Amino acid sequence: MILPGQMTFDLLVVLGPTASGKTRLGVQLAKALGGEVISADSRQVYRGMDIGTGKDLSEYGDIPRHLIDIVNPGDAFSLFEFQRLFFEAYAAVQERGNLPVLVGGTGMYLQAVLQGYRLVGTPPNIPLRRELADLSMAALADHLKGSASRLHNTTDLLERERLVRAIEIAEYEREHRPEPIPEMKPLILGIRWEREALRRRIDVRLRERLAQGMIEEVERLYRQGVPWETLEFYGLEYRFIARHLKGELNRNDMLQKLESAIHDFAKRQETWFRRMERSGIVIHWLDGAGEPFKEAMGIVQAGILPS
Repeated sequence: MILPGQMTFDLLVVLGPTASGKTRLGVQLAKALGGEVISADSRQVYRGMDIGTGKDLSEYGDIPRHLIDIVNPGDAFSLFEFQRLFFEAYAAVQERGNLPVLVGGTGMYLQAVLQGYRLVGTPPNIPLRRELADLSMAALADHLKGSASRLHNTTDLLERERLVRAIEIAEYEREHRPEPIPEMKPLILGIRWEREALRRRIDVRLRERLAQGMIEEVERLYRQGVPWETLEFYGLEYRFIARHLKGELNRNDMLQKLESAIHDFAKRQETWFRRMERSGIVIHWLDGAGEPFKEAMGIVQAGILPS
């Protein structure tokens, strides 16, 4: 079903915390509106990391999907690369006469698109890394705050490797002009659940994924050459399951700690979305426990001019 009339938006965004039902709603809307889904998930870009990242590939049916399974585990993938590939996919979907539907919960990726961060691709700067090697974390943080016009991700201040890379990017951006970004008219939908209902959904989904073979997926990735340290970097599921497989956590402790960590992660996602709203991004919130597709279509219809 494609609604008649002219859309006042050229990008539909579906966001929400983990386990909120983003993928299902995004696919439903793409099917109804003649759209193609573009993923805004920092982990679903990796091949072979399916269960732990919640790709839910069976949800898509014949709906085209983009920015999923494009990088091998262990390879670097940056915010700049996501933004560049998003704009390429966005333009290609439009050229086919279809509606780009951006779906995900990685706040930094969403904000880089919706607020038009002017990013540049930054090569490694070995002399700068040597210069920074002996500085304390506090000194590195001060260096970054003095170099960057704005921080795209506050976690850059918490890990030394990310902090050094952020300084490297900030220094490079001082000397290089970023590529222009396209003008977009997004309509942004968010799925919201009551806190306890979302916690229950997280717990149920986690057990489903374990039953589907999530532990075996992590074990397979390790056997294929992805180090434990790299797996820990790819998110909570991989981090805690890696510790379980190394014998640091028994299965019950792993499950309890992972549930608690995902609950906290969902709260941080919601905090990020509120910060996006305070920065001027308008999000139309849907009741996840109600009829989010019907509610979404009502909002979409209001954004379509009669033909």
